Amino acid sequence: QVQLTESGGGLVQAGGSLRLSCVASGRTYNTKAMGWFRQAPGKEREWIAAITWSGASTDYAKSVEGRFTISRDNSKNTVYLQMYNLAPEDTAVYYCNALGIEASAWTPLYDVWGQGTQVTVSS
Repeated sequence: QVQLTESGGGLVQAGGSLRLSCVASGRTYNTKAMGWFRQAPGKEREWIAAITWSGASTDYAKSVEGRFTISRDNSKNTVYLQMYNLAPEDTAVYYCNALGIEASAWTPLYDVWGQGTQVTVSS
């Protein structure tokens, strides 16, 4: 049974920080690239960060590059997203998933999502 559990969201003021966690179970996530996505109200879910299975390489959407850091601990089946200098436009529900690549773009590998974790940034 596949399960993704995100946590760590909350309400924070602009300029603040949060650290999100995602625990993956039920598949061989340790051998997959993993990533974070987010979905703001009224918008489609978008990819924002990726990390290879070894953790040696990372990739970020321009909207978060330089402010967010993705990492992973394969011994705990956990992926993290450290977020700094948060802005109101970062307000969204954040999700994690394994990653594939289509047309040079990161895409969710599995059609399975957790409940996500809400991040709200006040101005």
